[in-house]
Amino acid sequence: MKEFIALFIARNKEYYRDRAALGWAFLFPLLVIVACALAFSNPDTSVFTVGVQGDFSADTEVSDFLDQPYIKTLHYDNLERGLERTRHHQLDMLLSSDGNRYWVNSQSSASAAVEKLFHAQTDGFQREETSGRKVRYVDWVIPGVLGMNLMFGALFGVGYVIVRYRHNGVLKRLQATPISALHFLSAQMASRLIIVVTVNGLIFIGCLIFLDLIVLGNYLTMLLITLLGALAMIAMGLLIASRTANEELAGGMLNIATWPMLLMSDVWFTLDEAPLWMQQIANVMPLTHGVKALRAVMIEGSTLVDVSYHLIWLAVMTVVCLVLASLLFRWHKR
Repeated sequence: MKEFIALFIARNKEYYRDRAALGWAFLFPLLVIVACALAFSNPDTSVFTVGVQGDFSADTEVSDFLDQPYIKTLHYDNLERGLERTRHHQLDMLLSSDGNRYWVNSQSSASAAVEKLFHAQTDGFQREETSGRKVRYVDWVIPGVLGMNLMFGALFGVGYVIVRYRHNGVLKRLQATPISALHFLSAQMASRLIIVVTVNGLIFIGCLIFLDLIVLGNYLTMLLITLLGALAMIAMGLLIASRTANEELAGGMLNIATWPMLLMSDVWFTLDEAPLWMQQIANVMPLTHGVKALRAVMIEGSTLVDVSYHLIWLAVMTVVCLVLASLLFRWHKR
C-alpha cells in the first residue's frame, strides 16, 4: 500500500508541475463552454425556412411576412444555391426580387403551408415549382462524420507517435542517420495518409450500402477532397508535435485543435445563425473546408471547379504547416 501511495503522489506532483499540461486541462473546458454558448445563443422559434435572393426592404408586405417569428430567413447571393436547397427540402420557399418570383417544392407539405401564409399577406408574385429527393439529416451529417474521423485519425495518429518517439529517445537515434527533418515528416505523412484514407473509404462504402446515401457528385472529386483534407490535418498534427516534449501536453494541444473544429466546422450543425466573427474563424479551419467541399459534392452535385476554393485552401495549409513543422522540428526533448 505504501508503494501505491508513493507512486500516486509522485504521479500527481509530476502532472501538477507540468504547467503547460495543467493549463490546457483547465483552459480547454472553458473554451468549449464559451463556444457552445456563442453558437447557440439565439434560440430557434421558427417553423418555416424561407430563402431570399435580392432586396425586399422596400416591399412592406414581404418584409412583414419575413419578420414573423415563425419564419427563419436565409439570404442567398446565388439563386442556384437557393434553388438547390429548395429541391432538397432544406428551404420551404425561395423568394427572388428579380421578377418578383417565388419557388416551392411540389413534394413538400411545409412548402404548401408556407405558400398559403405568403398569399394571405402578399400578391403579385410569379409562382415556380421545383422538386427533388429530400436530403435527410443522415445525408447531410455523413460528410461531417467522415471529416471528423479523418481529423482524429490524422491529428492524434501522427501527433502522439512523434511525441512518443521524442520522449523515448527514438528521434535522438534517428538524428544520427543521414535523414533530414523534412524526410522524416514526409514519410510520417505518407504513412498516415494511406491509413486514414483507407479507413474513411471503408466507412463511406458501408454507409453508402446500408444508409442509401445521396451522392450526386463525382466519386473521384470526393477522393481528391479526402486526400487534401487528410494531408492538411496530418500536416497540422506534425506542426503541433514538432516541438512538444511530453504526451500530456500533446494531448492538450491536440484537443485544443480538434474540439473547436468539431464545434465550428459544420460537422453536426450549420453555423448559419452563429455570429459573423465565429463563421470567419471557422472558415480558417481545414475541417470546415473539407466538410463543406465533400457535402457540396455529395448532396448538391458540385463539380471540381465549384469546390476549387476549398481545395486550394487545404493545399496551401498543407504546405505551410509542413514547412513550419520541418523548420521547428526538434529531435531532442530539450
